[in-house]
Amino acid sequence: MASIRQNKIEGVIQEELSTFFQRNAREVCLGAMVSVTQVRITSDLSLARCYLSIFAGPDKKDVLANIQLHSGTIRGELGKRLKNMRKIPEFAYFIDDSLDYAMKIEDLLKK
Repeated sequence: MASIRQNKIEGVIQEELSTFFQRNAREVCLGAMVSVTQVRITSDLSLARCYLSIFAGPDKKDVLANIQLHSGTIRGELGKRLKNMRKIPEFAYFIDDSLDYAMKIEDLLKK
């Protein structure tokens, strides 16, 4: 179970990542709209798992690969924004397919 501190850090990282992706959508996200749906951080604050929803653009896997390629830049920019954290965690990015799954279930239920 996550502590209160972990929950607060997850929320701040999610907010800052969302802002970063909005500002740098053309270069980092290949013009796609990327939304950060969830951030989970380990108890030692060394790894943050970021789940992304990718809309309206090139293939999701291509966008995710480009985001992973720019991971160091993203971490550096977040480090500048999150000055009160001693150590900025490493980021692991995953495609959040929960919306696709929910739509698939909904279509099956309609049939």
